[in-house]
Amino acid sequence: MAARLRERYVKDIRPKLAEKFGLANKLAVPKLDKIVINMGVGEAVNDRKFIDGAVNDLTAISGQKPQVVRSNKAIATFKLREGMPIGVKVTLRRERMYEFLDRLINMALPRVRDFRGLNGKSFDGRGNFAMGLKEQIVFQEIDYDKVDQVRGMDIIICTTATNDEHAKELLASFGMPFRN
Repeated sequence: MAARLRERYVKDIRPKLAEKFGLANKLAVPKLDKIVINMGVGEAVNDRKFIDGAVNDLTAISGQKPQVVRSNKAIATFKLREGMPIGVKVTLRRERMYEFLDRLINMALPRVRDFRGLNGKSFDGRGNFAMGLKEQIVFQEIDYDKVDQVRGMDIIICTTATNDEHAKELLASFGMPFRN
């Protein structure tokens, strides 16, 4: 499955983008760099078992063991001490990145309730796209009966594009469902 998206990039997408943007060097054509998935677990302040659930969910979704993110400083208002676990994140590259993007576009996004397309303005100005999902159960790898709590996640897709127009064209050619 992962090879399918990468082959499509090399055979179809890269030549079309090079022609469209007038790039002679194939290394100048935008490509995917990495995908970062972040899951904040604020409830872990009261109960550390929530972190284990988030780690298991993100491992199933990404196919890679996530890193536990710890707080940098203490915030008394949130009963947060320095060094407490407050989230998990994973960085995907190469084959796992293409495999995850394929599953995200073709399986997870169509399962999102009331989905009308992604916001095309969620780029950061340097060719990176960020999106959020409200629940992890849209992924087929998650067994609904074993979910301890529904959690959201942030997905950041980093590209080598220098501007948002090139990055949007790259992601749209992969089949990313932008609205308008």
